[in-house]
Amino acid sequence: MAAPGLTAVADPSVIHVLRRLELIEARVRTAVARRRTADPETDDRFRGLYISQAHVDRLLAEKAGPMPPDAGAAKAREEIEAAADGAERDGADLRLRRLARAFRLEEIDIELLLIAMAPDVDLRFERLYGYLQDDVSRRRASIGLGIELCGLPSSSAYARSRLAPGTALVDECLVLVEEAERPVLTRSLRVPDRVAAHLLGSDMPDPLVAGLSYECVNSMPEQAAALVRWMGEKGSKLAYVRERPGASGAGLASSAFEQVGRPTLALDLDRLRTEEDPQLVAALTAREAGLIGAGVVAGPIEVLIARGLPAVRAFAEMPATIVLVGGRSWDPAWARDVPFICEAPVPDASQRAELWRRNLNGDTPPGVDLAGTMAQFRLTADQVHRAALAARMAAGARELPLNEDELKAGARAQNAAGLERLARRIQPAVGFGDLVLPADPMAQLKELLTRARYREQVLDVWKMGGPSARRRGLTALFAGPSGTGKTMAAEVLAAELGLDLYTVDLATVVDKYVGETEKNLDRIFAEAERVNGVILFDEADALFGKRSEVSDAHDRYANVEVAYLLQRMELFEGIAILATNLRANLDEAFTRRLDSLVDFPEPEEEYRLQLWQRTLGTAMPRAGDL
Repeated sequence: MAAPGLTAVADPSVIHVLRRLELIEARVRTAVARRRTADPETDDRFRGLYISQAHVDRLLAEKAGPMPPDAGAAKAREEIEAAADGAERDGADLRLRRLARAFRLEEIDIELLLIAMAPDVDLRFERLYGYLQDDVSRRRASIGLGIELCGLPSSSAYARSRLAPGTALVDECLVLVEEAERPVLTRSLRVPDRVAAHLLGSDMPDPLVAGLSYECVNSMPEQAAALVRWMGEKGSKLAYVRERPGASGAGLASSAFEQVGRPTLALDLDRLRTEEDPQLVAALTAREAGLIGAGVVAGPIEVLIARGLPAVRAFAEMPATIVLVGGRSWDPAWARDVPFICEAPVPDASQRAELWRRNLNGDTPPGVDLAGTMAQFRLTADQVHRAALAARMAAGARELPLNEDELKAGARAQNAAGLERLARRIQPAVGFGDLVLPADPMAQLKELLTRARYREQVLDVWKMGGPSARRRGLTALFAGPSGTGKTMAAEVLAAELGLDLYTVDLATVVDKYVGETEKNLDRIFAEAERVNGVILFDEADALFGKRSEVSDAHDRYANVEVAYLLQRMELFEGIAILATNLRANLDEAFTRRLDSLVDFPEPEEEYRLQLWQRTLGTAMPRAGDL
């Protein structure tokens, strides 16, 4: 089998596998010779299709026993492994040995694996196995034949146990035991295509795993110090990283794996299709990680939670080193082991600036302060990478140097689309010069802009507020009659910050059914935390009405809605503007929580004149008395 092929193979890893398969072929030859000696009907052309009387007599008289030890085969294996030792000392990566170390296989496991894999390398083994099993339709080795070729009796509990659930060969999907309805010894053994291809030099991943995997962009190395220390300890193989909006648990884990010298196998569980079994995916992922020596990072865990506890446990208890990522607190019911738990930090302005510099590769537009201009975009390492790539493509299409507007457009392009199902997205196209307002509200708007622009500097760099400064969001109320410029003012703020404006009509959020209003609000805030934008809640008085004394169930639930919204606003870390025509109807507890309250008065004569002039424009001809 292997002798002719070896002359055309230069890969030491493949040579090692083929030479080990030569030993399997030698054992098959011995088994065939034994069968011929005991079976005089070898020339019967219907052999394997029926059982003759003479065959029955032989079966009754025959005493099954293991193949006798072969000193020559033992010496040949020693020579093969000695050559493999030398190849590894010279730096060769022998995949069969690496696989055995990764999955802690014993020698009998390796032999059973090679016996099952032989028909995938040399077609002759299909017919030889059929002959030895006295059945031309059996093209794969059975458990009984595998044990026989290993030189052990079929009654060996140890040999049988190596192909039972709970062992590496079976649990890691290295060998598939098929036809479970048959007696144990006649069940077929098959090596999955991915494992056979890997041993023969292929790096193409399993299609199911490949459909979920992606290239993970590393976070800043210093942020992963705790995970790196955990990976250096011998203990639990499970870690859980909780991430807030703007943080990347996957990037943190990938950075840690890189620092300990391991590749990362990152899975986006949002791509998991309904018909795909999470437990099978977990098993194939663990196998893939073992084949390539990678650590696994998978998330969001909320996808697995929705599939049920067995799905979560399948990933949490996989034998590979795995870092699970999610937004929830860890639940001890998710795994038997105690995981290492940490929180992914949100990069501050200086760290995001460094991520921008790293991804722009010195192509930063002149005069752009990345720590200032781009600080409003709370992007993860992966999002910065994508934003920089989008900006470069836009500049390349224009055949002009990269500029600040393209950087901002690239950053805005990373906004998740979920909020657009609940709000209207506006790309601002106005500035302060388009507003017609008295001096006081104009000054308040500029002060609000300054606060929004430099909140990162104040909270993260200057550390103002101390540990008690938990609220990072910015909330303002624009109050005034219709048509006084509240929506335009929100658009101006968004434009000055380089962000998109999302407008939500709260009147459409209120639902007559108990609890539905809160669900609608929660969906809006959850999606709002995934975008970099200014959120405008119109008709705020629809929800923020004054709480009243409870006289019936309606009052109680109305008060619950207001209380919930107040609490949810406290937790929101973005920029939220609420507009109302009826300021007097707002709850006092809400107004106390505002960072800014801007009154938009009815325009007086001079402002009405300016509004008319801007509305009519300069191109339209006018009568002299207009």
